[in-house]
Amino acid sequence: MDYLSCELCPRRCMVNREEAAGFCRCGTAPRIARAALHLWEEPCISGTRGSGTVFFSGCTLKCCFCQNYSISSEGFGKDITVRRLADIFLELEEKGAHNINLVTPTQYVPSILSALDLVRHRLSVPIVWNSGGYERLETLKLLEGYVDIYLPDLKYKSSALSRRYSGAADYFDVASEAVSAMIRQTGAPVLKEEDGCTLMKRGVIIRHMVLPGQKEDSKQLLFWIRDHLPQDHFFLSLLSQYTPFYRSREFPEINRRITSYEYNQVLDCAIRLGLTKGFMQEKSSAKEEYTPPFDLEGVDPQP
Repeated sequence: MDYLSCELCPRRCMVNREEAAGFCRCGTAPRIARAALHLWEEPCISGTRGSGTVFFSGCTLKCCFCQNYSISSEGFGKDITVRRLADIFLELEEKGAHNINLVTPTQYVPSILSALDLVRHRLSVPIVWNSGGYERLETLKLLEGYVDIYLPDLKYKSSALSRRYSGAADYFDVASEAVSAMIRQTGAPVLKEEDGCTLMKRGVIIRHMVLPGQKEDSKQLLFWIRDHLPQDHFFLSLLSQYTPFYRSREFPEINRRITSYEYNQVLDCAIRLGLTKGFMQEKSSAKEEYTPPFDLEGVDPQP
């Protein structure tokens, strides 16, 4: 796969990205908005020193509530070379990163793999693929041998909700297959005690953010996870951090934060289903301060 007739994501827009932007609003040069240590991932990813997080611009989804909308939809960031991207990976490890965490990376797969080919013999930390879960199986096959940890979302069970809020009626069909493939690639989670904390070295963490008024869809998704995914082969991370960002005000039913009752209903359902290996999130996490500043930190070469 390449950028000349792009089929990297399920949109398969077939655009020649050397001449025009694809559905993701991206050309061929990797555009990033921040590359820095990040402490607000799951504990086994952030550890004590932080995850070496690279925030890529553009996105293959159109989530109306995206907390990173300035980079996903508005295109903020700076174009860099593959060589510079490779050097950023090394710099993050030198700063103490427990892993290299690639956020919303799908639209740049060829560039990322080329960058990793340049330096992965020098990297000693895991590579994390942090995405919305909306991935083609063919693209995931390209990542095998490169990615150690998958951190996908499973956002919705309902196609009506995914169409309304993310512009992707096929989201669950695509993401459910993708998550299954990620688990097949990595196998059961591998954890290691290191630097005074427990760190994930290989595996899958499935994230689900509870949306206002949609706890029943969340419960249906949990039933699917229980019935279709191999137990002990993933962690579940239930997020309460929903904050009405970006275009949420256009959808009155989600133009608010979730209640403790809504989140606890979903959490209780997970516990009843035996989905207890993973993470819950404090209600106080629903704050704008948890979104990092997109200020091009770490993008330019160090002096």
